[in-house]
Amino acid sequence: MQKDQKNKIVIIGGGYAGLNALKKLAKDQDNEIVLIDKKAYHFMQTDVYDLIANEHDFAQVSVDLFTYCMGFDQNVTFLKEEIKSVDFKNKKVISDRKRINYDYLIIAVGARTKFFSNIVGLREYAYGVKSLHRAMYFKQKFEMSLFQKIDQEGTYCKPLNIVIAGGGLSGVEISAQMASFAQEFYKNNHFLCRKLNIILVNSSEHVLKGLDEKLAKFSEEHLNKLDVTIKKNAKVQSLTPTTVSLTNGEEIEMDFMIFAGGIEPNGLIFNLKLSKNQQGYLETNEYLQSIDYEDVFVVGDCTTIYDKNQNRLPPTADIAEQMGRCAAKNIMRKVTEKKLVKHKVRQRGILIALGRRYACGKVFGFYLHGFPAYVMKKMIEKFYLFKLDKHSKKGCQKIFCTPQD
Repeated sequence: MQKDQKNKIVIIGGGYAGLNALKKLAKDQDNEIVLIDKKAYHFMQTDVYDLIANEHDFAQVSVDLFTYCMGFDQNVTFLKEEIKSVDFKNKKVISDRKRINYDYLIIAVGARTKFFSNIVGLREYAYGVKSLHRAMYFKQKFEMSLFQKIDQEGTYCKPLNIVIAGGGLSGVEISAQMASFAQEFYKNNHFLCRKLNIILVNSSEHVLKGLDEKLAKFSEEHLNKLDVTIKKNAKVQSLTPTTVSLTNGEEIEMDFMIFAGGIEPNGLIFNLKLSKNQQGYLETNEYLQSIDYEDVFVVGDCTTIYDKNQNRLPPTADIAEQMGRCAAKNIMRKVTEKKLVKHKVRQRGILIALGRRYACGKVFGFYLHGFPAYVMKKMIEKFYLFKLDKHSKKGCQKIFCTPQD
């Protein structure tokens, strides 16, 4: 039976997964796609460490979603709305101002920093960097603290102490980037205040627990070269405005702290009446559908996903992109009444930023580290930005170059 109406597809979330699904779905003019996000921009989380360490400004780590969506044909619309709930039975997503109908729904809202309630003072005195506004706020705080120390020139100047809690991928990359920045900053400027202490609090014996052991070793060795202090087998117990208490009994003076000790799904997920696992992530089947509704697909960091060997895959940009493409493919197969395909999402490689001009990684089974790994990581990031920027430029041309009536 021929369908006389377009397929109404709503995507909630303009992150890596959502945008990749959109790009694939937009190729079919029978699809009417609405991208919804409470922010007007796509935040490139992989570049946040360069932002904090003054390698990039905020315009280099974000893409305007209005112009991006305008860069497609007339079948893509962007709405800046915060979705409060979803009526799955009547197929409507609901904000304070709108109710948007859908035939198919993709939930791709991502994750946020988890501020554990049992850690006294954590939410009040620590920073997360999973969102752009938090990263920008921390960047400004960091620069102002550095300036205040330098402004004490001629007097005794205490070191600037930055504590980073969490020895996973985010914590390691932040520690390395800030330590590398500090080394070059003091090398290139002749200030009396010449000390910035980076302290990484890690709950296990070695950083990057659960990741490839060789990469973990590369990373830890380089952190030591950058003079990052690693507090092993310790967790944050409590915070005050100026101190961090650890579970091993130590108390550390701090100017501020970044918390990278855990993530949780973004707020909307808690409001949805869908099946979730013990950690609160939405449960999906092998086709990336919600196990409750076959017309709802869930991708990105708001769900958990496993490879063919039942190993849990990490919440990386590459994994999210693969999920977005797979969900889009299965929606099109449902539209044409074809059999859905099981996802084949896998970890194709990983590249870890370890400061300026240095990285390590494993790509398709091969290890690399140093400047070559750094160059590869930057090339991947630039290529990703190039693809987004192409649509944004096209969108701008439509907005500013269309003749007026």
